[in-house]
Amino acid sequence: MDHSNHTPLRTDELTSANLEGVNVYGPDDNHIGDVSHFHGTGPGANVVVDVGGFLGIGAKPVSLSVSSLNFMRDESGNVHATTSMTKDQLKELPEHKH
Repeated sequence: MDHSNHTPLRTDELTSANLEGVNVYGPDDNHIGDVSHFHGTGPGANVVVDVGGFLGIGAKPVSLSVSSLNFMRDESGNVHATTSMTKDQLKELPEHKH
């Protein structure tokens, strides 16, 4: 997937309504998880990403700073995120407890 034509989200667009449920892609453009929760506001917020699993079963929730992900809209207006972290690196993070 070529992200170069995708529009980065503005700081005021970093909200629960825009980010919950979006796909997260790793450095090799493989789907590595989905945003399940959003805590806080703007660039200081945290997102909880469900990593791995299948159809939401067996996924591990991990908390990341919103700044560690690049949120953007594709040509169709769909929001997604990229990260430099791999699925294995995310799985090594401590599990987020609700």
